[in-house]
Amino acid sequence: MDAKEVAHWKAMMEWEGQRSAPPEGFPALPDMPAARYTSPEYYALEQAHVFRKSWLFAGHMDEIPEPGCFMRWDNAGEPVVIVHGLDGVVRAFYNICRHRGAPVVTEERGKAPRLVCAYHHWTYKTDGTLVGLPERRDFPPDFDLSCRSLIPLRCERFGKVIFVNFDDQAMPLIDWLGPLAREWEEFAFDRIRLAARYSFDLKCNWKVAMEANMEVYHVPYIHPSTVAEFVDPRRNHNTFYPNGHARMLAPTPQGTSREHARGIDSPPGWHQIESVGELGRSCTQSYTLFPNWVSPLSNFFVPPLLFWPTSLTTTRFEVVTMALDWDADSPPPDLWTVPDPDAPNGRRLSQVLLEDTQFGEAIQQAMQGAAFRSVPLSYQEARIYAFHQALDAMIGIANVPRELRVAPVIGPEWIWPNDPRPALRDAAAAAAREAAE
Repeated sequence: MDAKEVAHWKAMMEWEGQRSAPPEGFPALPDMPAARYTSPEYYALEQAHVFRKSWLFAGHMDEIPEPGCFMRWDNAGEPVVIVHGLDGVVRAFYNICRHRGAPVVTEERGKAPRLVCAYHHWTYKTDGTLVGLPERRDFPPDFDLSCRSLIPLRCERFGKVIFVNFDDQAMPLIDWLGPLAREWEEFAFDRIRLAARYSFDLKCNWKVAMEANMEVYHVPYIHPSTVAEFVDPRRNHNTFYPNGHARMLAPTPQGTSREHARGIDSPPGWHQIESVGELGRSCTQSYTLFPNWVSPLSNFFVPPLLFWPTSLTTTRFEVVTMALDWDADSPPPDLWTVPDPDAPNGRRLSQVLLEDTQFGEAIQQAMQGAAFRSVPLSYQEARIYAFHQALDAMIGIANVPRELRVAPVIGPEWIWPNDPRPALRDAAAAAAREAAE
């Protein structure tokens, strides 16, 4: 961002801190039906329309660093193999042999010049082409191998980060990202390495878990000695983007240094992303990448949190840390977990994430009961409401049962690049100057 943009966003954060009511003209947010978190019908719609048509985080090039490397990926409920082809192209395929459906790859990761199904040894090139099968004599002479290639998925990259999409008609990844692609240029997605990647099981709907990371209204109350030290919720400013994405921008409490508060002023062995600008260094800048990625980006880390629905009431919570190269004598940085020999994977969630996830199961139980019928949201929680609007839009509002819909009250006039709030800020500043004169 240039100096003019930085000054604009700083002024918007200060304006947020000074307002005494929601911005003039901002729509009152109707209650959201609690059944959106408990309805099997709505869950099925999400699976069919949202997770089958969105660009989804699949992995990092460090996991398949060389031609011939492959990795399994099952987070979206379908068996997928991602392959770094011998021709240098990264591709994704359904991990399903075209013979009788056995997995072509059974190892989590590996490297091979060919993909060979262990069941009957049908053999595929790394571009998915079927090139061999045993006992060829037992198949008809006109049996056409060329139409039996592995079934591909859309697979594209943003820097070193790999995304997949199950929809052949989906827009290109760069168009899906929209303005985020430009804003993320400073965070060196083309150079960051994968430092850590772990998963944890949560007993709540994926949206319950995710929404704990989509607002700062809760910060003073459940993070008093952690996040509250470097996030000022009263001066938080939310931006709504096309395709359901959003950004939260919040400064540190006045008189507090973000680096000092986080204790990462000079982490030994860690390298700063020097291209990150003033806001990434001095503020908390957290993005929602629709549908299930939330990530605060800074001059030290790109640390996505991913929320994968495993059932209506359970979630696989994936925590990822990406950073610039680190010194050989320093352990890879991990922002989200700490060692725990008693945990299933030898790690447990960091204190901040334990605070964020502590109420998930209880909230899910409450929403499934008879007493809790709807969810009222404040202006500062509008990022959540806009997210739900995007869910219904992607599903198709006509496909959503009327009793489960959210009203699309946040109109295009509030979606980037449109936004009435800068004009409201300028008007308030002009009125203050006039009063002072």
